[in-house]
Amino acid sequence: MKMQNLHEAMLDMLKDTYDAEHQITKALPKMIEAAKNRELKKAFETHLRQTEEQIRMVERMFETLGEKPSRKKCDGMAGLIKEGEHVIEEGGDPDVVDAALIAAAQKVEHYEISAYGTLRTWANTMDHRDVALLFDQLNRQEEETDRLLTRIAESRVNQKAE
Repeated sequence: MKMQNLHEAMLDMLKDTYDAEHQITKALPKMIEAAKNRELKKAFETHLRQTEEQIRMVERMFETLGEKPSRKKCDGMAGLIKEGEHVIEEGGDPDVVDAALIAAAQKVEHYEISAYGTLRTWANTMDHRDVALLFDQLNRQEEETDRLLTRIAESRVNQKAE
């Protein structure tokens, strides 16, 4: 579909992020199982529950915009998830695997932060204030998860991996 205006571009990206969130819910259980550090495992479990709620928030955004929720394959997220799967498949020292899982998860978070930040800006530009507030909330959640993963990595996982 050719995008003719910013509203269409926003809907296209929203479909992409909706698919990305669904992909994440499929990937996180594998990461939870592969993680050995209890704090990391707990962070992944929390993020899974949060991602399920984020899917519902995105569905509300579609409804607010008068659209039916639909997905467009997010190739970017598929690639990032594949990188995380390689970490799990390759295995190795559990502490090193945990450090690599954090790196893979942070790539996912940064992708989401970028997408939700852009969507928030576009929604504000088009005066979709309610939707912009939801995008802002999603963006803040992703940033918080990124900070948590950094704290886990810096406080113990990276030192053990060394």
